[in-house]
Amino acid sequence: MLPSRSVWICIQREKKHICHRSSQHVTGLLKSSGSPVITPSPLSSFSFSKSLSGLSAARRGLIQRKMSENGVTARRSKVLTIDTMNATVKKVEYAVRGPIVQRAVQIEKELKEGAKKPFTEVIKANIGDAHAMGQQPITFFRQVLALCSYPELLKDSNFPEDAKHRARRILQGCGGESIGAYSASQGIDCIRQDVARYIERRDGGVPCDPDNVFLSTGASDGIVTMLKLLVAGEGRNRTGIMISIPQYPLYSAALAELGAVQVNYYLDEEKCWGLDISELQRSLEAARQHCNPRALCIINPGNPTGQVQSRQCIEDVIRFAAKENLFLMADEVYQDNVYADGCQFHSFKKVLFEMGPEYSNTVELASFHSTSKCYMGECGFRGGYMEVINLDPEVKEQLSKLVSVRLCPPVPGQALMGLVVNPPQPGEPSYTTFMKERTAVLSALAEKAKLTEQILNTVPGIACNPVQGAMYSFPRITLPERAVKEAKEKGQAPDMLYCMKLLEETGICLVPGSGFGQRDGTYHFRMTILPPVDKLQILLSKLKEFHQRFTKQYS
Repeated sequence: MLPSRSVWICIQREKKHICHRSSQHVTGLLKSSGSPVITPSPLSSFSFSKSLSGLSAARRGLIQRKMSENGVTARRSKVLTIDTMNATVKKVEYAVRGPIVQRAVQIEKELKEGAKKPFTEVIKANIGDAHAMGQQPITFFRQVLALCSYPELLKDSNFPEDAKHRARRILQGCGGESIGAYSASQGIDCIRQDVARYIERRDGGVPCDPDNVFLSTGASDGIVTMLKLLVAGEGRNRTGIMISIPQYPLYSAALAELGAVQVNYYLDEEKCWGLDISELQRSLEAARQHCNPRALCIINPGNPTGQVQSRQCIEDVIRFAAKENLFLMADEVYQDNVYADGCQFHSFKKVLFEMGPEYSNTVELASFHSTSKCYMGECGFRGGYMEVINLDPEVKEQLSKLVSVRLCPPVPGQALMGLVVNPPQPGEPSYTTFMKERTAVLSALAEKAKLTEQILNTVPGIACNPVQGAMYSFPRITLPERAVKEAKEKGQAPDMLYCMKLLEETGICLVPGSGFGQRDGTYHFRMTILPPVDKLQILLSKLKEFHQRFTKQYS
């Protein structure tokens, strides 16, 4: 039943009186605390909150307590605010999806709404998302995933028998023979066995125990899980983690969130982003003055730098880790992406075991792989694995406990990982098509790696090392002093200014080198080599024109 008009008028008068009383009281408290006053209107029940919003959390709390003591009820403050949230989260940065990418998304919306730009589309060369850039899925993988998702298709004669066989085997490993069921936390048993056999084939017969294999939500999940186990201590005993600079921002973001100490070692740009043991030694000794370095992270092939480490380099790193008692983390998600003549992928595990028991029985190693890169490019399925070597048995129990908290990795991603490590074999119906598709993808990437290097190196002020592997180029750019000065006045990194102007003028979305780390006084950007050749040529042509225009504008 609605109140009568007279009752309603009384209610409104009372609300106005309470609001006026509240605003007068807040104004008095603000004056007594020496804070600036925004005079609130007595007609608004919320306007006095503006006076509080600019104050520190401590002052807001004091004023609210005083109001309560004097019978004035303040609007309830939020439990979770920027002042009260986890401080380490605020330190997390992830350049691959940072401000430039956010602006690119806005520009795409503006284009759809009819906005006039000097370009008709945004070319996102900022992230290694192959399918988003037009790469087609591998037929066999999608056939088996379709069969697993809808088992009724197993009756369909259009699907090859080897695809049906894989699907039946995966489904038999699932609860209720459904990929909609949870799996064991470590992953589906038959898939972990397939991963172990794959590692053995890849590494020339070096044994792999399936119990040392943990399926994960992409490689990132495994990497962060291992970092959680490693990070401990306080003050000078706080764990330090050695990471390459330039680095993939997952590492810096995870270390910031965990409150660990990031220990930088620099790759040598003059030697094709090579890794020098003397630089590792310098970095380690400096870090030991303020933290406890416990792990060394290696990305091979490199992201964002595209280098492929030689076997000798890997041996040197293993010896260094053994001598300095460091845990090794080998990020090997680009292991099929090797393009340059004379380069070859060597897994850290293979080299470790070929160095003999002195190392293979002692050096602790975790290595990581994923379905997201190589020739697969299946980023969205979030499939991956890690293998642990020489892990303390009690720590391994804790690892099993930790992964059980997230129940299990996505089962479709596990299934896909199982297919990557157990693809069609010679003599099976799908083998010819599979090899044709796989070869086509890797050959196209090799062509685009060479094309990118060649064209960028024709531009005065851009220097690009050979893209030996992975999916990116990381060229160095020379920026005029006026551009550097303008960027600093705006509070921006100079290569951020460059990349933002590139986006606004051409629609090309790249990531500034400052988001990956670089030596002081140098500037870079990271660019994927994933766009189709025709679009990549357009991108590189536009980039060349922009760099010449930018240089002239600021010279």
